[in-house]
Amino acid sequence: MSRFVTRTVSCAGRRIRPALWALAWTAGLWSALAWGWDQDRLTESAAKLSPRTQAAVKAMIQMADRAAAMPDERDRLAAVNGFFNQRVAFRDDIEVWGQIDYWATPLELLDKGAGDCEDYAIAKYMSLLAAGVPQSRLRMVYVRAQFQGRPQAHMVLAYYAQPEAEPLILDNINPEIRPASLRPDLTPVFSFNGEGLWSGVGATTAGNPLVRLSLWRDLLAKAKAEGF
Repeated sequence: MSRFVTRTVSCAGRRIRPALWALAWTAGLWSALAWGWDQDRLTESAAKLSPRTQAAVKAMIQMADRAAAMPDERDRLAAVNGFFNQRVAFRDDIEVWGQIDYWATPLELLDKGAGDCEDYAIAKYMSLLAAGVPQSRLRMVYVRAQFQGRPQAHMVLAYYAQPEAEPLILDNINPEIRPASLRPDLTPVFSFNGEGLWSGVGATTAGNPLVRLSLWRDLLAKAKAEGF
């Protein structure tokens, strides 16, 4: 059985820090984003940026609309996963934003054209919600990934067709969507979505949810203002 089923970061080269656990504690705030996006407001937000960004956002909206019309959710996963993996270059936050940790909205990600693993996972998560995939089937997952011979902190997006099903993994490092059992290089640490936070087989209740939440709060505020 997959570890993602029973056991339910940052990116390659960075250690998992306690701040990320604090950020995940506010997973319930994602529920505010669970109804997709406001296309008019999102288009207006993109209009304040470059023509290239406007074109990219228009393409994202059209892609999500096409995905929403696909009867097979696996096809929706492939459309969203491929869109961001092909359009966005992997870069560390320090290179893109001049900060060690920065969580970008999909608009910011497309504007820069580059981001790290959290940014890919966030953009895919929001786009799949807009394409009609229930948030109960999606989890942002912090993992320890074996990368170039050593464990690295990383984030992926997992899709669960059923609550106890083996999930499919959407990743920016490996573009092929695979069942978790075929990703032995990934060891899940914790996961979250708009409905909760998971570690091990039950809910995690240790720690202070008010510690260092600025990144998470900033992301949600920015996304809402942009139309997500």
